[in-house]
Amino acid sequence: MADSATASSPLKVIAGADSFGAELKDAMVSHLRSLNIEVEDLGITSYYNIGAEVGRRVSSATTSPSLETRGLLACGTGVGVGIFANKFPGVFATTCLTPDEARNNRSINNCNVLALSGMSTSADTAKEIVDTWLNTPFKAPCPASKSQPWPEEISNFFDESMNEMPKIGASENTQAETCAVCCLVKNRELNPIDIIPGGSMKILRESPTSAIIKFKAGSVEPAHHHTFGHCLLVMKGKKSVWNLSKKERHDLGDGDYLFIPAGDVHRVKYYEDTEFFLKWDGKWDMFFDEDLETAKIAIEKELANGSA
Repeated sequence: MADSATASSPLKVIAGADSFGAELKDAMVSHLRSLNIEVEDLGITSYYNIGAEVGRRVSSATTSPSLETRGLLACGTGVGVGIFANKFPGVFATTCLTPDEARNNRSINNCNVLALSGMSTSADTAKEIVDTWLNTPFKAPCPASKSQPWPEEISNFFDESMNEMPKIGASENTQAETCAVCCLVKNRELNPIDIIPGGSMKILRESPTSAIIKFKAGSVEPAHHHTFGHCLLVMKGKKSVWNLSKKERHDLGDGDYLFIPAGDVHRVKYYEDTEFFLKWDGKWDMFFDEDLETAKIAIEKELANGSA
């Protein structure tokens, strides 16, 4: 069924999913390959990482006239992956639960990244959605137009929207953010962390929880532990994390990642103004194992001795 969709130019689909959408993604990758469509399968990771990566790659490919590149994503609801993909210019990601929604979104929004729900959509329904998405041209008659051609003024509006939407949030004097996580915090107000001087945070989602956190240069987090394991990704800055439970030291900078298991006691020193993304399994909690002054003295001794 994809012949009509790919007759004008070659088509490549970049696919990925989180664990909730993995089975459905695998089925759709097989389906696309059975239609002789080139597929780059990025595999399975967290919904925000895979959504951002597919969005970034589709965005980068929009300047190539010789090969049409689209994205296919799946997570539990199909919403989260689409949100992260849409952080990139030229990406029009939509969640579709029915073939009619796929037809509407291709017609009206020129959807080039299809997001599917692994919890709500069967493989058979997903195949119908994918086939409709492949074969519906931009501005085609669709259920939203009562299956009639769009009037000229609406068709012109659709064309104009494709040019205007990538400009939203950008200016002539600044470059668009290339990191989807950085885009999440841009223009957001972070709230001070009262229990730790120099820190501020913004909760993005609760239980499982994710947040953007900032610390000023020179700040110290006293030794503490959590009832959850947590992942952190440094967006910018420089910090050291001492895992006291495992007697390990981790020096982190831009783009570095670290996982700290539940219950591990750790303290932190910030050498520069630092921003990082944090994700943990449950609700926010924090239990201190020392006071701030004790932590500062311990860190000074450790840095002076060069010890872990």
